[in-house]
Amino acid sequence: MRTNRLLMATLAAPVLAFALAGCGSGNDAKEIPTAGDSSSSAAASQAGGENTGGSGGQGGAQGEVAAYVDAQRKWVGCMRQNGVDLPDPDAKGQVETGDVGALKNDPKFVTASQKCADLRVTVPKAVERLLRPKLTPEQVKTQRDYADCMQKNGAADFPDPGPDGYAEDDNSGKAMWDQNSAGAKQATRACASIIGDPVGTGPGKG
Repeated sequence: MRTNRLLMATLAAPVLAFALAGCGSGNDAKEIPTAGDSSSSAAASQAGGENTGGSGGQGGAQGEVAAYVDAQRKWVGCMRQNGVDLPDPDAKGQVETGDVGALKNDPKFVTASQKCADLRVTVPKAVERLLRPKLTPEQVKTQRDYADCMQKNGAADFPDPGPDGYAEDDNSGKAMWDQNSAGAKQATRACASIIGDPVGTGPGKG
């Protein structure tokens, strides 16, 4: 339950367990050895419409996912050119790199990563939404109960979860709610038991 609250309060890029290897954009498409066909963009567009919670046009969530997939393919191409044979990214832009811990100690991988560092890009929100775990009906109800409790106990700006149990931000880059106000701290203590969070941890832990 604690994880659910953290995901709803601050949806962050660490959803990507293999982010060490996965953020690339910017190189020329001709440098990619294999992944150059139009099917990748089509697959990305399809993925972008699965569970983005955003707009469905190519200029919206689907386009954001497709652009990320293309960026990842260019990063993979760069890594291959520098001696690291990685598979093509999937329809959500994810690249299976294997044991990340071992890669950190692999001189070839480290060198290639350094050479391709300028291709790294931030994981877009549309992809974050695709990658976050699907909540059960019980977990969604817990999120709703927690939001209701927070709003009634001092954190009136605490966001309501959507149908999937996650609160959507407005893409402004601003915090979804003020976690540092006296009301937020009071509400966090009052509502901690709903999500099984230790009382008094404070709202800034996520």
